[in-house]
Amino acid sequence: MRVRELAEWLAATFEGDGEKELTGVAPLETAGSTELAFVGNRKAAQQAQASAAGCLIVPLDFPNPGGRTVIRVAEPRTAFARAVARFHPPPPLTPGIHPTAVIDPGAEVAAEVEIGPHAVIGEGSRIGPRCRIGAGCLIGKRVTIGEGSVLHAGVIVYDDVDIGRNVILHSGCVIGADGFGFVMAGDHYEKFPQIGRVVIEDDVEIGANSCVDRAALGVTWIGQGTKLDNLVHVAHNCRIGRHVVVAAQTGFSGGVVVEDYAVIGGQVGIGDKARIESRAVLGSGCGVLSSKIIRRGQVVWGTPARPLKEYLEQLANLSRLGELKRQVSELMERVARLESR
Repeated sequence: MRVRELAEWLAATFEGDGEKELTGVAPLETAGSTELAFVGNRKAAQQAQASAAGCLIVPLDFPNPGGRTVIRVAEPRTAFARAVARFHPPPPLTPGIHPTAVIDPGAEVAAEVEIGPHAVIGEGSRIGPRCRIGAGCLIGKRVTIGEGSVLHAGVIVYDDVDIGRNVILHSGCVIGADGFGFVMAGDHYEKFPQIGRVVIEDDVEIGANSCVDRAALGVTWIGQGTKLDNLVHVAHNCRIGRHVVVAAQTGFSGGVVVEDYAVIGGQVGIGDKARIESRAVLGSGCGVLSSKIIRRGQVVWGTPARPLKEYLEQLANLSRLGELKRQVSELMERVARLESR
């Protein structure tokens, strides 16, 4: 693809050799003369002049004294991501049902669906157009999967789950398993029947080996455009809003509410019935106590989670404990000498 064509496709302006042919994408440090790279921050801008990349996607205010071939955009990382998808499109859909797949006669499978080896689709389930169901996927009864969704190999979807359009579920996902619900009956636990559902809205992506449990009663909800990393656990009756991002190894206890556009780091633990308000940011490894409310736009860190400024101040104080201990020891020795006189 020529630089001029890529710039037009990105609705952007270019400088330099618009006829240069680009064959692929690469990191700024290793890109060659026919590859595209991008400048996403100040450090990358300093490295840009030394890069051998044939073309750079750069911010609008990027200085270009050397007259390099560049494409100027407001958000370089976003534009580069789109360019990567253009150079490396997903494999084309191959409609058809593998002969080893098992599809209940009461299931509905739309046209142009690809169903891989040993996949199972239960009674009353509906698979929308242009879906891709990978090898070994198990889809229970009364499951709805919307148009264009992709289930990679080995995904398990229990009964009574609704999945929207253009959803991506990576290998090992388990959607709709029972929530962790038990009641004490005398000297032992008895299971609280988990009879609710899971609803996953359009454009959600859920990483490998993540689990979304069904509600005990009602619905566990994942909102439109939300992205869950690998090894994330969403417990029963959670309600995750729209366009939330959650990094790996994070766990949500039952009944947690996360509002739209929240950002949650890796290895975060959130207690039951906590509420994370819109656009709040939870730093990696922090712990949110049960029923705690993290306010709109607040940035928190640590366990228990607290405002970032407070957390950093406490870290600074901890780093001074060794010196404080030494000073106290010296003072105690001086007092002891004075008292001995």
